[in-house]
Amino acid sequence: MKRKHKTNGFTLIEALFAAMLIGLVVAAIAVSSGAATMANGVSIDLSTAEFLIEEIREQTASVDFDNILAYHNNTYNPPIDISGASMAEFSAFSQQVTVEYVNPSNLENVVTGPTDFVRITVTITKNNSPISSASWIRAQL
Repeated sequence: MKRKHKTNGFTLIEALFAAMLIGLVVAAIAVSSGAATMANGVSIDLSTAEFLIEEIREQTASVDFDNILAYHNNTYNPPIDISGASMAEFSAFSQQVTVEYVNPSNLENVVTGPTDFVRITVTITKNNSPISSASWIRAQL
């Protein structure tokens, strides 16, 4: 007599293999989620830095050229807005402003004497780590 051997279900090895695959998929999803969260945090910091640079750009646009050097080597922590008011909600950030005279015939060259052109550079840091920096030229009209 032959015995009928009924094969319903999975063997132990098949079940372990399936569990291992499910574990790998869950681990991969967790790692990618963490990477996405980190990238989101970096992009929020960069957007905030660009906003804070624009605040200084708008503020210096309304200042007389003769008074623009008053911003040289200033650091604002907490940062300031266009009106000069402190923005305490961004206290982890700081705005560092540099104003330099530049050569009118070559705006890349910094000169010591007064000229009709200055380069304003704003560097944004968060907890003393640089996030973004921008420069622009201001001319005396």
